[in-house]
Amino acid sequence: MGVLIDWKGDEFIVEDEASLQAMLKSCFGVKEKHRVKLFPEEVLYLMEVRNAKCMRNGRAVSFNQVAKNFRKPKFLARYFALKDWRDRTLVIRPIDEAGGNYKKNKVVKYPAKKVEFPDLSSVKGLFFFDDFMAIIDDNEIGQELYSKYWFGQYGTYKAQKHGQFLKLDAYETLFLMRHSNLKLNIQEKRLIKEATKRREDFLALYNVYEDWRLKGFVLKTGFKFGTHFRVYFPGARPTLENKQWIHSKHVVHVFPRDSKMLISEWSRAVRVAHGVKKTFILAIPGKKRESKYGLDFLLYFRRHGVPQKPGEAKPKWVMLALSEEEEIGGQDLARVLEKAYKMGLNLMLAICDRETSVTYYEVKRIDLPESKYEYYEIEWRQP
Repeated sequence: MGVLIDWKGDEFIVEDEASLQAMLKSCFGVKEKHRVKLFPEEVLYLMEVRNAKCMRNGRAVSFNQVAKNFRKPKFLARYFALKDWRDRTLVIRPIDEAGGNYKKNKVVKYPAKKVEFPDLSSVKGLFFFDDFMAIIDDNEIGQELYSKYWFGQYGTYKAQKHGQFLKLDAYETLFLMRHSNLKLNIQEKRLIKEATKRREDFLALYNVYEDWRLKGFVLKTGFKFGTHFRVYFPGARPTLENKQWIHSKHVVHVFPRDSKMLISEWSRAVRVAHGVKKTFILAIPGKKRESKYGLDFLLYFRRHGVPQKPGEAKPKWVMLALSEEEEIGGQDLARVLEKAYKMGLNLMLAICDRETSVTYYEVKRIDLPESKYEYYEIEWRQP
């Protein structure tokens, strides 16, 4: 016989002894004297998977009758995430059970290196508006910028011998105007105006580029990997080492606080980065604003192969459940990441697709010295 659930008002109660003991053993609900109170997603899971019966005024009710009375934003995403976690024989609990700082989050520290950039006040480059690039045809200066600081490109990537002039993208051009006094056929304000016409988020991308560059990192286009930039750590050079090219191991995607992104597009970029063995870094620039987004569940994991339970262990992650076709704002994501950080837990993003399969991404905060922006490593995770 399945579990018997009594729906009383806005509460779901289990009172018969056999059902009550089954709920306590599997960490469902909250014990209150001689009964267990369940929350709606648990009720639906028990009805769908464990053949539970939910009774109201002596009559059995259906899955949809329960669901339609407790619908709230992201309800099915929350439910399918809970179901998937429970199907893995793992414990998942409501976020309102969280207490204090668990001190289990991992912050990844990135190295920084102070760099002195050359004075280019005697050099004049030519900026091409339609192509969004600049050319420096002084070969001596160009070679120094390229080989010593890794700005621009000669020829094409990995074939720099096939060209004599340095090509700079718009981010490199603006950076050198600001920090090396590079002169062009246009002023800085005009470049920014033209660039912003091309893409509204140009300055947000540039600010992230500048933030990393000033700390010694090298940022180049991430076009081939579906992101904004690929990243090389301080000391990287565009030359062969032991007859091998240096490969970037990280990519950066900029998600300004005032923008929105479709979850499926964002998830695709993370999976592409994972597929080419690169760590995906999410950059969130912009001023902090309020957001109503909240966290959904506390996740317990395994220790030595044995599922952990509340009271015996601390939660390992805090979950945010999202749907494939949902849009999320940069400020919304930044807000839940901040909440997770204050709880001392890493965030687990649970993305539910149209076939109700759930994909997980673990989010870790990055410590980039003296940065005013927030950065996070995001990796695909299979629990």
